[in-house]
Amino acid sequence: MTVLVFGGSSQIGRFLLPLLLARGDNVLALSRHQRAAQAGVQWLVGELPDAMPAIGPVSAIISFGPLSGFARWLESADLSLRPRVIATSSMSAETKRDSDVPAERAISQLLHAGENALIDVCTRHGCSWTVLRPTLIYGAGLDKSLTPIAQRAMRMRLFPLPAGRGLRQPVHAQDIAQAVIAALDQPEAAGRVLSIGGGERLPASDMFARVRASLPVTTVPLPLPAWLLRLGRHAVPRLRGPLTRLEADLIADNSELQRLLGVTPRAFRPDAGCWVRRGTGNGERET
Repeated sequence: MTVLVFGGSSQIGRFLLPLLLARGDNVLALSRHQRAAQAGVQWLVGELPDAMPAIGPVSAIISFGPLSGFARWLESADLSLRPRVIATSSMSAETKRDSDVPAERAISQLLHAGENALIDVCTRHGCSWTVLRPTLIYGAGLDKSLTPIAQRAMRMRLFPLPAGRGLRQPVHAQDIAQAVIAALDQPEAAGRVLSIGGGERLPASDMFARVRASLPVTTVPLPLPAWLLRLGRHAVPRLRGPLTRLEADLIADNSELQRLLGVTPRAFRPDAGCWVRRGTGNGERET
């Protein structure tokens, strides 16, 4: 099977490429920058949707980038082999849909529009598709949520611990990569939008405490009580959304994922390696 991957150097892609190679697949991976040679992977330089190199027929296409640009490129791509299409969206499509913050509602609308555009173009071309909606992703040191908090705490030796009763369900990037592999081989996953969260739901305050416990250095805890967070929501408008969500459940139902793909994501037990940039295996320096 020849598989084209958009986002091969992303946090999910870094776990996916070795899994594809282990299966014996031929892998084409797109990057915006020239990358060093990697055994079994042909790196292409380009950017969705318009600055793309010529790509011939492929058996499967996997995308971890923005859905709207991916769907626009698919419109004119060579889909003569009717490739299997798998893409990631986000659970923010649901969890931010009814937010009282306009910018967050806009994110939800954008995600839904991207999903619908992808589904439409795949349907018109006769390609089977699966969309995965992950919760908060961690594990490769590239996420924009927990990794910046962990790295800042390691530099400053101070770890803010906000109160928060809303449930969280962080999902490891490798578990998402495993779900992609399973979806490639499972015809029943076609035509499905599947949520994927971690194997454990825990209060936001406990999630932050576990991140702190995983760090390789000692940090001083800085509790942020609920009254202070309420004050922050009113005093700093740009923080209203993130601080309000500390009391909201941001979780996923994994029942369909487990039934169709047989994938059971791990519980949230991070270690220090989760907050260090994971290399792609192509000579990229880890930081």
